[in-house]
Formats: sequence, structure tokens, C-alpha cells
Amino acid sequence: MKIKKEIVITNPGQSFKLFTPRLKNYFYWHYHPEYELVFVEATTGIRHVGQHISSFMGSDLVLIGSNIPHLNFDYGLKTAYHQVVIQLKENFLGDAFDDIPELKTIQLLFDKASMGLSFTGTTKETVAKKLKYMHKLGHFEQLLCLLEILQILATSTEVTELNEQDTSIKLFLNDKIRMGAIYKYIHANYNETPDVNKVAESVHLSTPAFCRYFKKQTKMTFTEFVNQYKITQAKTLLLQDKNISEVCYEVGFESLSYFNKLFKKLNGENPSVFKKRYA
Repeated sequence: MKIKKEIVITNPGQSFKLFTPRLKNYFYWHYHPEYELVFVEATTGIRHVGQHISSFMGSDLVLIGSNIPHLNFDYGLKTAYHQVVIQLKENFLGDAFDDIPELKTIQLLFDKASMGLSFTGTTKETVAKKLKYMHKLGHFEQLLCLLEILQILATSTEVTELNEQDTSIKLFLNDKIRMGAIYKYIHANYNETPDVNKVAESVHLSTPAFCRYFKKQTKMTFTEFVNQYKITQAKTLLLQDKNISEVCYEVGFESLSYFNKLFKKLNGENPSVFKKRYA
């Protein structure tokens, strides 16, 4: 469960890789020199790109820069989902970005991707339709479609930078801690009270040292991360027609009022409104 370098092999006869991975039962904390565009449709899931950790609802569209560590977007999903991924080198068109003025906006998009970019609104809807249709096209038509997608992303204002700084692998290479061990422990214990002392011991650090490490790597405290993980699981359960009180205690909260307050803080709406809107 250490961070892994993925070796990307492009599709035969193509300059990029288009595929639909399914890794929900596999913790894949990894990086690669290639840029990656991910679209996933799911009830809810975890988005972990660089130091940014959050959850998504319904669908997610993210562009990840070169050598940015990230977790597979379908990790731990318990409901049906669909995912499309494109991986490409920055110079997948050779020197075209230097020689063709019309491609400069896409080059600027690649520069910004070092932060991890999340797209919403009509941008996400438009790009999602194109990505779902791409596998039906021939190789040349797929290339044209990819360029069109990149141009849409490059000119979109419906975008959020996920990280405040470049979080490429240089930040993580000397990290001897296995993020997978932390995720595995939380996933197994989130419905109880995860013990920071136990997880610190499992990665061979003192509790204070672990807390400093975790905050540096994720920009969150261990408690904040656990609470967010619980709320992500709660959203899935709420959409399985379970009542709010039942979900509250099932994911490990002892106070319904605190659960409601935290849910609203993280999602901008209370559980009852969320349930009505997505049910």
C-alpha cells in the first residue's frame, strides 16, 4: 500500500490512453508523469488529489497534473458507478504546443493542472457526454474529440484548484508512511471511534509525530479526516432509504444534533434536505 508509480501504456495506434477502470476494492495511491482526466459517476465518493481530500456527489470531473499523487476515484464505492479515464503525456502531440498558436490555451491548462483541477456545471455535463461517446469513435476522431475537450476545459470558468501549491511526487517521495494503512484502519473502524494512538503505532510514529505528519500531508487533522469519511459513508446510507437517526449511529456518531451540524457544515445542507434532494 505504499505510493506506486504507474507505468502508462497508450492504446495501440494512439498517442493517449482511454479506458474505464474498475478498482473499487483496491487502494491505489499512485502517480505517473502523464496527465490524467477522470470522470466518474457515483452516488458519492472520495476525491484525494495531492494534499486535497474531499468527497463528491453524483459525478466528478478532475484534471490531474504530471506526477501528482492521487487515489483511485472509485475506491471503496458500494453502489453502482461508471468511470472514464484519459491519460496523456504533455507532449502527446510532439512540438505542436510550441509551434501552433491555437493550442496555447491548452498549454496553459496543463500548467494549471499541477494544482489538480475540478470542473463543475455545464462544463462537466458537456465533457461527460463527449467522454462517454469517445469509445465509439475511430482513433483519429477520438484525437479530435480529445482536443475539443481540452479546449473546453481550458476556456472554462467553472473550475476549482484543489491544492494551494504544486503537490507533485517530490513532496511525497521521502514519505515512509503508507497512506493505505491509514485508509484501511479508518475504513475498518469509522463506525466506532478510530484511535489516533493505534493508527500512529501502526505506522511506527509517536502520536504527536503522526498528527504533525498527517496535517502536513493532507491539510487536515486526523479527526477532521475521520469525520469527513463518516459523512461520506452516511450519504451513501441515506440514499439507501435509511432514516437519519439510524444512519447517524451506524456511522459512529453518538449525538444526532452533532451529526446534523457536521453534515451541514461539510455539505451546506442538513441530512433531511440532502435526502429529499437526491432520493
